[in-house]
Amino acid sequence: MSYATINPFTEEQLKSFPNATSDEIAAALDKGHSAYKKWKKTSFAKRAQIMQKAADLLREQLDDYAKIITLEMGKLYAEAKAETLLAAEIFEYYAVHAEHQLAPQILPVASCKGSRAKIVYEPQGILFAVEPWNFPYYQVARIIAPQLSAGNVVLLKHAGNVPQCAEAMEKLMHEAGLEDGAFQNLFPTHDQIAEIIADPRVCGVALTGSEKAGAIVASQAGQALKKCTMELGGADAFIVLNDADIEKAAKWAVYGRHWNAGQVCVSAKRIIVEDGVYDKFVELYRKGVKELRMGDPMDSSTTLAPLSSRNAAESLKRQVKEAVEKGAKAEEIALDLPGKGYFVRPVILTNLEKDNPARQWEFFGPVTSLFRAKDAAHAIEIANDSPYGLGGSIFTKDEQKGAELARQIETGMVYINHPTMVKADLPFGGVKRSGFGRELLELGLKEFVNAKLIGIADIDSPF
Repeated sequence: MSYATINPFTEEQLKSFPNATSDEIAAALDKGHSAYKKWKKTSFAKRAQIMQKAADLLREQLDDYAKIITLEMGKLYAEAKAETLLAAEIFEYYAVHAEHQLAPQILPVASCKGSRAKIVYEPQGILFAVEPWNFPYYQVARIIAPQLSAGNVVLLKHAGNVPQCAEAMEKLMHEAGLEDGAFQNLFPTHDQIAEIIADPRVCGVALTGSEKAGAIVASQAGQALKKCTMELGGADAFIVLNDADIEKAAKWAVYGRHWNAGQVCVSAKRIIVEDGVYDKFVELYRKGVKELRMGDPMDSSTTLAPLSSRNAAESLKRQVKEAVEKGAKAEEIALDLPGKGYFVRPVILTNLEKDNPARQWEFFGPVTSLFRAKDAAHAIEIANDSPYGLGGSIFTKDEQKGAELARQIETGMVYINHPTMVKADLPFGGVKRSGFGRELLELGLKEFVNAKLIGIADIDSPF
């Protein structure tokens, strides 16, 4: 593994970080376990105070935190600020709701007279979080805010290209008053990742990342008999029906595909348009994409950022080339290309027939897969013709019809008249090869707690 800050716009390496030593990993596990023994006894009120303080600090130091995101992974500065505020909202959500959501649940025991029962929710230990670069604060907040609120502690292995974001999150929680050792950032090697997962003090693993990484980590967790959650890739369908507001749908499609330079698991990667409005929609969509502007992500006039790394840009270009070789048609939108930076011009792919494997791929960048549907039923068929099942959207003026169609899409999230959203008070997760488990809300809060049954029976009750 390598951990280094390389500015995606200037292409300069600014700082590098050494891999953790075996002694540092061992010390982090010892420290985390010691912190857990104290933290699990900490009151909900105290935990909530720390979560709220983290939220307050992110808001107070918004510009400083956002600049680190833009520096390390190239996100537009306005988007980096929005992400930082979203992370603050997640901390605040659990400051307000965690205690209520983890309150004991009283169970009726009608089958045994005089018996009583309840479920209590208890922390279990150290959670190991493996997180990606594309949302370097949001992804971390959505796992540590609920798990720390539940009384667990967390060790973080962040992506190799955002080490300063990882350190910033560790610093944030320290300044918020968190128990020393309850959240630690590490720079482990691949071998050390397996060692951490195998340690008996680690109760589970949460990963957000690629299918390849997810398969490896899930296998390691399985071998260690540890629970894991996997938030993996996506190829969200963006369905436009004949009765949609076409102009607004096209604007949302341009945004939904190109925010964060298209490097979003829930980006609108597959645009599926009903036949009656296909030509008009494509005309408007193409016009909107042509209005995007590449440039310095710190410049407010820039609307399409560079990709996160040279490898990301080159891999995306290879994918497009292979898709064309297998029969697809690629239309490159000729935006002015800056003289530096890991930029990729937007591409619209059509003619993705069923025998073209690219029809099943996730393009992690500004590449649109465009499909013409005969009718709504055909649109749903195309949407479900994917190994992924993360998010999706349907655009129609008939909201009830949209909601009914949403039930037919094999995915974890569907929105009507909006691209898939990420919010502090909405759950996140998918099905199929997009992973398993849920994050945020009560669903995420209870992923790694022990739902313990406590039953009290009359000693004279029948067996």
